[in-house]
Amino acid sequence: MQKLKIDEDIRSLSEVRNSMANFIKQVHDTKRPVIITQHGKGIAVLLGANEFEAMQEKIELLSDIQTSLNQLEKGAGISHKDAKEKLLKRIPK
Repeated sequence: MQKLKIDEDIRSLSEVRNSMANFIKQVHDTKRPVIITQHGKGIAVLLGANEFEAMQEKIELLSDIQTSLNQLEKGAGISHKDAKEKLLKRIPK
């Protein structure tokens, strides 16, 4: 996802409502989200489907990393040598 450009990517609900197709095209072309405001406050984000999917994958990966770190802190990990041996045993010769 590209960095937000405040002057282009923050729009009022009425602007978005009146030109939804244009904002969908903008999100698709720029790969940046549009922040939708109402009465000057952010209420929603318009985000391209591919960018949303990539964001979800990153969140899942970060969650997996955090889970692994928590397990290691509790002593639930195994050494690199043991992990390698286990994997090599699973590979057919």
